[in-house]
Amino acid sequence: MTHNGEGAPLRRPEATELRLAGGGPDRPVAAASGQPDVPAPGQPGLPQDRSQAILEATKEIGALLKRAGHPFALAGSVAVYAHGGSRYLQHDADFCVLPDDAEAVATTLREAGLPVRNPPEDWLQKTTCRGQNIDIIFALAHQPVTEDMLERAHVLPVDSVLMPVLSPTDLIHSLISAFSEHYCDFGAVLPVARAVREKVDWEALRAACGDQPMPAAFLFLLERLNVIEPQEGQP
Repeated sequence: MTHNGEGAPLRRPEATELRLAGGGPDRPVAAASGQPDVPAPGQPGLPQDRSQAILEATKEIGALLKRAGHPFALAGSVAVYAHGGSRYLQHDADFCVLPDDAEAVATTLREAGLPVRNPPEDWLQKTTCRGQNIDIIFALAHQPVTEDMLERAHVLPVDSVLMPVLSPTDLIHSLISAFSEHYCDFGAVLPVARAVREKVDWEALRAACGDQPMPAAFLFLLERLNVIEPQEGQP
C-alpha cells in the first residue's frame, strides 16, 4: 500500500508500503466461472513463492471489489509491478478506496468470509487473504483518497486479472510525500522511480509537492542521477 506510511517497497509512517467466501480468512471467493476455490498458500496447488502468493491474494481482493462495484485502485508495490516494476514483493497488497466507502468495503470483505481489523492508524483497515496481509487505505500521504485519483487510475493486468491501478504520477506522489524526518528511505523509492520514470508527469508532481523539503530533495537526487531531467530554468 502506499503514501501514508504503508505502500510499495515501502513503509511510511503514514503511507502505502512498498508491502474468500465460505470458510475463513484464508479461503478465496469462488471464481465467477464457477471453478472451485484455489487452496491457500501452504496447501497443494498454490505456489510457495511469496511474491506469487501476494499476487494471488491481490487478484482475489481485486475481483471481489470489482464484483461488488466499489471504486478502488491498487497501490503499493503490487501497483509498481503492474506498471512494469519489480516482481519482488515482500510485504502486502494495498488497495485505495474512498473514505465514504470504507464501511461498505469492510462489509463486502466480511460477507466474503474475510476478517477486517481496525488498527490504531485511522487511515486504513486491514484484512488477510490466502495468508497474505491486505491494506484497505482511505488516505495517502496525509490526504484522503479522492474520486479524481481513482478516475486517473489505469486499468492494467495484474498477473492476468484486470483492475484499476494508481497512475504512476499519483503512485510516486504518494511515496515521496510521505518522507519526513522520521521516515526518509530514498533507497526504497529510487528503484520505483527508475521503473516508471517515463510514465510520470514530473512537472505535475513537482507542483503537487510544492516546497516540501523531503520530496524536493528526492527529486534533486533523481536529477543528479540522470533519472529525470532537471526542472526547467534550473542548471
